[in-house]
Amino acid sequence: MNKSVVATAMIIALASSSGAFAKAVTGTIKSVDKKGDSITLSDGTTFKLPEGIEAETLKAGEKVVVTYSTTAAGKLKVSDIHQAK
Repeated sequence: MNKSVVATAMIIALASSSGAFAKAVTGTIKSVDKKGDSITLSDGTTFKLPEGIEAETLKAGEKVVVTYSTTAAGKLKVSDIHQAK
């Protein structure tokens, strides 16, 4: 039993260090790149939008919540974006 507890702890530690968990950030859209399907927030963070989230539906000045994760290559992968309340 002790070995399984250690193995489980190692798996959890590895998963949490890889950035596999989703994070969320609230910010104001500074600019929208419709051709490149990306947005830049007022803090300078740029997010590439995935299929299914259209840049045309977003506007500069809009306050949004972006849910994302970090890939193994260090890129920000958006899973959801919606207007902040």
